[in-house]
Amino acid sequence: MAVTCMPWLVDIRRLSSTATHFLDFVPASAPIESVALERLQNFVCKTKRLFVITGAGLSTESGIPDYRSEGVGLYARTERRPIQHAEFLRSAKSRQRYWARNYVGWPQFSSHLPNSAHLALSSWEALGKVHWLVTQNVDALHSKAGQQQLTELHGCAHRVVCLGCRSLSPRETLQARFAALNPGWVAQAGDVAPDGDVFLSNEQVQHFRVPSCENCGGILKPEVTFFGDTVNRDTVNLVHKRLAESDGVLVAGSSLQVYSGYRFLLAASETKIPIAILNIGPTRADHLSSLRVSARCGEVLPAILPC
Repeated sequence: MAVTCMPWLVDIRRLSSTATHFLDFVPASAPIESVALERLQNFVCKTKRLFVITGAGLSTESGIPDYRSEGVGLYARTERRPIQHAEFLRSAKSRQRYWARNYVGWPQFSSHLPNSAHLALSSWEALGKVHWLVTQNVDALHSKAGQQQLTELHGCAHRVVCLGCRSLSPRETLQARFAALNPGWVAQAGDVAPDGDVFLSNEQVQHFRVPSCENCGGILKPEVTFFGDTVNRDTVNLVHKRLAESDGVLVAGSSLQVYSGYRFLLAASETKIPIAILNIGPTRADHLSSLRVSARCGEVLPAILPC
């Protein structure tokens, strides 16, 4: 079964016509050369059951910054770092700060639309080219684009999980509960981070109130894998199974610096499954690939015909 975000009722034609490229968070790159495009086209044509793994570089063209891109990523522009799993668990103050920042950033983060790269991959699936897609992103843009054969490896920010009873609820429902608990609380939103939060000072968040689980009173957490946590073993096993059923791997918009995604490239290499990489800048798996293309996903993927 696909590990997907909340159901989406979307008109892909509307998304295609209204989704706008935001290039402020996209590293500089030269237009793809015709020879490189032809080689990638040939790679896609030769595969019958394509396994795709995507990362933050796919969503930067939808206006969501990533962490690591040279010059434009969050690490390059600010001193901000994402919350660690252990910190969230042990500190009520850390949870208060996290949720206050997430509450302010949510309206902007949740409004982002798929770009041409998401839509291209969804159309490939509809045509039978994509066997399975694994995304390391938590932004739900693949789901919004209509992708069905999908694993959200690191979860989805549009879901909330109770750490006590493990019940799931929509993030939008929690937004309404935040508003009801914090009437009159206002904070100015700055740049939204890849995980949906904004920077706020300790003074700004000190009076922010965080609700508990309505079922058991437990701690609420976004249903995402924070830094320092591990991906669910059943999810990893499912992805390995889908990879073994595939005859080609395409990496799109990921440097694969995090092992949770990189492990599947190691497995593909060990079983001699061909690998192609589309990403601006080097990746951890470059030495495993037979084809490496440095260009924007939104430029390249719509130009590929899934023959």
